[in-house]
Amino acid sequence: MAVIEELIRQEDNGSISFGNYLMDEKKKVLDFEVQGDLYKIKTYHEITKLEKNGRMLLEAVPGAAIFYFTQDEKGVSFQLNAAEDVQLTLELEAETEYKILVNDVNVGKMKTNMAGKITLAVEVQENATDIKIEKIG
Repeated sequence: MAVIEELIRQEDNGSISFGNYLMDEKKKVLDFEVQGDLYKIKTYHEITKLEKNGRMLLEAVPGAAIFYFTQDEKGVSFQLNAAEDVQLTLELEAETEYKILVNDVNVGKMKTNMAGKITLAVEVQENATDIKIEKIG
């Protein structure tokens, strides 16, 4: 399974990839700049956490590798690799309903809480698992 050896990187398409769930000890990268935004990544086998400008974007328990992460006003999309099933917590727009797609299959809708967070469990596939969270409305 693939991981991000440098912990975080910007891809050619402008997305970011991050996380290394194979490490025994927690490592982090601070102030990784992408288009004027500062990202912070903490990752190892127990957790992978991404922050943008001091706000949490994504947390994966246990740790994971996230590829091609993009976020805009419509939602979030990325590919997920991990050694086992993962619980994801994402911070999105507060009190907003989102459609959750896993490998292009609609698995349901979720509404964020007042803090804008949603939590979902993802069954990891043998290859990368595609995740899309799209704002409804």
